[in-house]
Amino acid sequence: MAFLRFMALLEGTSLLLLLFVAMPLKYNYGMPEAVSLVGRAHGGLFLAFNVVLFYHVIKGHVSEAKGFLGLLASLIPFGTFVYKAKVLKQVDKTA
Repeated sequence: MAFLRFMALLEGTSLLLLLFVAMPLKYNYGMPEAVSLVGRAHGGLFLAFNVVLFYHVIKGHVSEAKGFLGLLASLIPFGTFVYKAKVLKQVDKTA
C-alpha cells in the first residue's frame, strides 16, 4: 500500500506540473517542449498509478468501489492527493 500512496503523490504532482507550469510555459512563453516533456511523464505516471491501483484491487487490498474512486481521482487536479489522504488512509486502518 505504501507504493500505491507514493504513486498517487507522483501522479498528482505530475498533473499539477503539467497544468500549472508546462501549460503556461507553452502558451505564455512559446515553449511547447515543456508540455511535450511533462505530458509524457504525466502520461506514464497516470498509467503506472492505475496499473498499481488495479493490482491492489485484484489482490483484494482495495475494494472495487474504492479502486474506481482512485481512477476518477486520477482524472481530477488534486484528486489523487485527496484519494491518498481520505480513501487510502481508511483502507490502511481496516487492514
